[in-house]
Amino acid sequence: MDRMFRYLRQEAIAVHVHPVLVTGVGGTVGGVGRTVLDRLREQDVPVRALVHHDDERASALRAMAGVEVVVGDLTRGADVVEALAGCRRAYFGMGVSPAYLEAATTVAAAVREGDGLDLLVSMSQMTVSQMDLTSSGESRHQRLHWLAEHVLDWSGAPAVHVRPTVFMENPLFAQVAVASILRDGTIRLPFGSARTSPVAAADVAEAVARLLLDPTEPSRRVYELTGAYARDMNAVATEFSAALGRAVTYVDVPYEEWLEHDLKKLGLPPHVFDHIATMARLHAENRYDRATDDLGELLGRPPAGFDSFIRNTPALQP
Repeated sequence: MDRMFRYLRQEAIAVHVHPVLVTGVGGTVGGVGRTVLDRLREQDVPVRALVHHDDERASALRAMAGVEVVVGDLTRGADVVEALAGCRRAYFGMGVSPAYLEAATTVAAAVREGDGLDLLVSMSQMTVSQMDLTSSGESRHQRLHWLAEHVLDWSGAPAVHVRPTVFMENPLFAQVAVASILRDGTIRLPFGSARTSPVAAADVAEAVARLLLDPTEPSRRVYELTGAYARDMNAVATEFSAALGRAVTYVDVPYEEWLEHDLKKLGLPPHVFDHIATMARLHAENRYDRATDDLGELLGRPPAGFDSFIRNTPALQP
């Protein structure tokens, strides 16, 4: 793997005389955009970072060698055109927002009218693989992802869609489950006996970076990224028990009770609340019982497990 990475580094430096545009560097769930930026800089690839706010995070990015910071809004055409100017590769990712489809459409239009983008790696989600025009059980945000993929494809943009399953860093695990583990050693979720294969955000970010670094054109237009295998929440609780060195058990909570007593406590915006609540419901319907080899194919190693998530969660440390 080291030899392959050295090869990619040498070829990437040769190919990427133009900066790679990275959006979403100020995101929250797992920090995918920022990790993509870091991986590209580790290979000496110049990066243009599009940030929404000129704050301390933007100042920190400006202090990094090889990083150009552009302040802008993904829903404003002029800002996107400026950000893309001179770039040949780009990563499009955005948080859970009602404006997601508008942003994706703006990016698609800018790429279509631009001066020759070679590759656009777009962050989507696994649920899109199970959707069609008439499906109605998904969240509004999942619907926006489904539409955004179609808009990017219709535009003729050289888009590669990365569809991760639920992130380990999603509020379902990183906030709700961690809170109940700390409180009484339980994982309180309304998943029933359904199976799931959560993926680490760092693995997804590394996969995106590999696609951007590879000097050749990707052979596929969709990558579905999951953990190594699907298992039920009792098995997940066993993983937590082993990693923490203390007993953790799964408590299957009735859905409506869980919404009222667990999820509402997070104070999420309505659009985000609807999305997370829907993900929990779809878990119970076994919609997340998926496992692919796509991540291993891109990274040349198995996906990280919950032991990695636990090591990187300060609240769970002794």
